[in-house]
Amino acid sequence: MTDESAFVYRFEPGSKAGAPPFLLLHGTGGDENDLLQLGAMISPGSALLSPRGRVLEHGMPRFFRRLAEGVFDEEDVRERALELGAFVDSARQRHGIEAPIAVGFSNGANIAAALLLMQPDALAGAVLFRAMVPLSAPPRARLDGKPVLILSGQADPIVPAANAARLSALLSDAGASVVHKILPAGHQLSQTDVALARDWIGSVSARVGGRLVASD
Repeated sequence: MTDESAFVYRFEPGSKAGAPPFLLLHGTGGDENDLLQLGAMISPGSALLSPRGRVLEHGMPRFFRRLAEGVFDEEDVRERALELGAFVDSARQRHGIEAPIAVGFSNGANIAAALLLMQPDALAGAVLFRAMVPLSAPPRARLDGKPVLILSGQADPIVPAANAARLSALLSDAGASVVHKILPAGHQLSQTDVALARDWIGSVSARVGGRLVASD
């Protein structure tokens, strides 16, 4: 089992009752500091758990290996997703937090999607910025209404529109409550991304049986 000491990470304790904890997952070349400000912007007062990816590509941290741009080493994806799930479990026990909402960008969003499919109980939901389908033959998952927000860029040169749509359908078919929005943007995040994520987090406020669900 991988405990939290296997990852370099930052943890910021929560300061607002009822604010959901976040698992922040950076993109290629990022680190454990990259998304802390984003997490604080979309949900002030949330606990923030932010690990650094353990795979290096030309010195740049990632969460799993790829064979080429858009072509993933799927065996490594599976292994790293399980490793990340074990980290989350250990960190939850150490820091006393509930199952977090993953907030991932690019490579971080892809490993979050893989974790949702492989270990659904590890996460309460996910915000996936510029995500792709992580596994061509994913395990059969039961996401049972778990809330997921996918924000794609219409002019994204890295993520094909059809791939993002396939991810949305894959998670929906597994039972997730998916909101997929396509923005007039490229691969990088915009203020619209931040505003939409903040509004969505605000709407995902009711807790039923330990699971986050969209409020009316």
